[in-house]
Amino acid sequence: MARGGSFRRLIVDPGFVRGGVIAVMFAVWEIAARWFVDPLFLSPPSRVIVSLGAVLRTPGVPAALQVTLLELGAAFVLSVVIGLVVGLAVGLLSFSRRTFMPIILLLYGIPQITILPLFILYFGIGPASKIAFGVSHGIFPIIVTVVAGVQNLKPILLVSARSMGANRWQVLRWVIVPHMMPTVFTGMRLGMTGVLLGVLLAELYVSTAGIGYFTTLFTQNFDPTKLLGLIGMLATMAIVLNQIVRRTEERFSKWQNT
Repeated sequence: MARGGSFRRLIVDPGFVRGGVIAVMFAVWEIAARWFVDPLFLSPPSRVIVSLGAVLRTPGVPAALQVTLLELGAAFVLSVVIGLVVGLAVGLLSFSRRTFMPIILLLYGIPQITILPLFILYFGIGPASKIAFGVSHGIFPIIVTVVAGVQNLKPILLVSARSMGANRWQVLRWVIVPHMMPTVFTGMRLGMTGVLLGVLLAELYVSTAGIGYFTTLFTQNFDPTKLLGLIGMLATMAIVLNQIVRRTEERFSKWQNT
C-alpha cells in the first residue's frame, strides 16, 4: 500500500510528468532520426549532445553567442523601459487610452517581418538593426499587458488612497505599481519571447555575425548535428532568461501571498 501511494503521488507530481514527457519526446526523436529520417536532414539527440563541444569549437560560434546575447539583453531592456512608460501613459489617462490604444493594437497586428527592410535601411546590417527589430517585437506585448494591469485595478483602492491624502506619485508608487506587477511580468515574459524572435529573424535574413548567421550557414552546409546543437544552446539561453524573469516576479510578488 505504501508503495502504491508513493507511486500515485509520483505520477501526479508536475515535475515527474514534465520529465516523462520530455523523455518520451527525446526517445521519439532518437528513433525517428536513426531509422526513419534521412540523416542528412535530422540527427539523433545523442549525437547532437556529443557534438556540442565541436559546435563551441567552431570558429566564430563563441563570439556569435556573445553577440546574440548582448543584442537580446539590450533589446529586452529597451522593450521593458519603453513598454512601461508608454503603457502607463496610455493606461492611466482615459483620453490617451481612447486615442492611442487602437493605433497600438493596429501596429501590434502588423507582421513585423514585412518591415524588416526598413530597419535594415535605417540602422544598417550591424547590431543596431537587430536590437531595433527585437524591440519592435517586444514592446507591444508589454504595452498591452501594462494597460490591462492598470485597467484591472480596483477603483476602491484609488479612492481609499486619495481619501488618506496620497498624491499622484504616492498613488502610482504604492497602489498602481504593486497591483499591476503580475500582468507586467506576464508582459515581460511575452516581450522576451518577441525580442528573441525579432533578433533571430533579423540575424537570419541579414547578418554577418550572431546565432542566426551560423544557423543559416549550418543549414546551407546540410549539417543538422551542428544546427540542432546551436538551436539547443539558443533554447537554453531562452530558458535561463525566462527563469530570471520568473525569479524576479516571485521576489516582487511575495506580498500577494501574505
